[in-house]
Order: sequence, then C-alpha cells, then structure tokens
Amino acid sequence: MVAYQTVVVGTDGSDSSYRAVDRAAAIAGDTGATLVIACAFQPASARTVERAQDSLGSDVAYQVVGSNPAEESVRTAAERANRAGATKVKTVVVDGDPVPALTKVVHEHNADLLVIGNRGLNTLAGRILGSVPSEAARKSTVDVLIVHTT
Repeated sequence: MVAYQTVVVGTDGSDSSYRAVDRAAAIAGDTGATLVIACAFQPASARTVERAQDSLGSDVAYQVVGSNPAEESVRTAAERANRAGATKVKTVVVDGDPVPALTKVVHEHNADLLVIGNRGLNTLAGRILGSVPSEAARKSTVDVLIVHTT
C-alpha cells in the first residue's frame, strides 16, 4: 500500500474541526505527507461592511469581515498540526462554500486523502438537508476520512 503524499483537512475554527486537524496531522506526520489545511469563507457583502463601519469606524471594520476569521482558523490549525506531528504544513483560505472549496483544494494540491470532522452528520438538519461531511464524501475523487469529532 502506498502512503499518502498530500492530505487535505478542512477547518471552520470549531473545536470539532480542530480535532479533525489533529488526526490529519498525525497521519501526515506518520507518513511524511504534506498537510494542507483549508478553510472556506463567504466574502462580506457591501451591506455587512457598511454596518461594521457604522459600528466600529472605517479604520477597524476590516478586522471583523471577509477572510480574517478564516485566516485565524488556519493559523491556529497549523500550530496544532505542528504539535500533533505534521512537519510539512501549508494553509489555504478559499472563497466559497465548504464542499466546493475543499474539492478545489484537493484538486489544486493533487491530494490523495481528504479529512473532515463528522459534525452535522447526526443532526436532524444534516439528515434532511445534507451535511458537509456526507456531501464531501459523496463528491470526493480521493479517499475520505470522516473523523468522529462530536
């Protein structure tokens, strides 16, 4: 069996997603694979930016809208990944919904494993509307590891 060369893991900054990062980092560390930590975000609308500027002032509104929370999530995840044993870590923030964003990252980095947490799989909304883990598993072209994180 060939070891994984590139592992992609998704995070949204939640404790649950960080547990998936820990597992992906352990796998990457054990196999010498590159770990790519991805976070999807929705860009702030003009209205959201205007409301933030009204509340906070135009000089600080940029801190709470757009990709800043996603950047912080991948930075925190990268620190955890290093502690969990990953030695080759990359981070990427992608504009868009989670599943298309993860699919894009897997493709662009020629990954052979996608790791995601199971949050949403056991909820009523997840069963009715679908969840990120189940949709990602259905649409993935590579191996998927759904980590029990909840």
